[in-house]
Amino acid sequence: MHIQSHTINNILIAEITSEENIIEKEEDGLDLLGNLYYQGFDRIIVYEKNITPAFFDLKNGMAGEILQKFSNYRVRLAIVGDFSAYTGKSITDFMYESNQGKQVNFLKSLEEALGKLSIG
Repeated sequence: MHIQSHTINNILIAEITSEENIIEKEEDGLDLLGNLYYQGFDRIIVYEKNITPAFFDLKNGMAGEILQKFSNYRVRLAIVGDFSAYTGKSITDFMYESNQGKQVNFLKSLEEALGKLSIG
């Protein structure tokens, strides 16, 4: 796992890259949050390709548990990727609703994510 730091408008944003999955289970998301929060990041970019597909199956509760922790700590998260494979009504509605707010966003590019997270 590699952490690339971006500073835009005096806001520190962590971009996480990896050749393998970063989030396989709930604890991985919480560990990532804690590790980066401790390093001073309250805005994080993670790529969809580094998250287990189980995260996007809302029935198992993984996404809800992880994203609730991000919300509790007021850490903003952008998940970047191609979400066209996730066609179920629940997940598409969830991503749409998330994108209406600031806390968690599902975006198509790094540029979009940096733009969204660099706004107060």
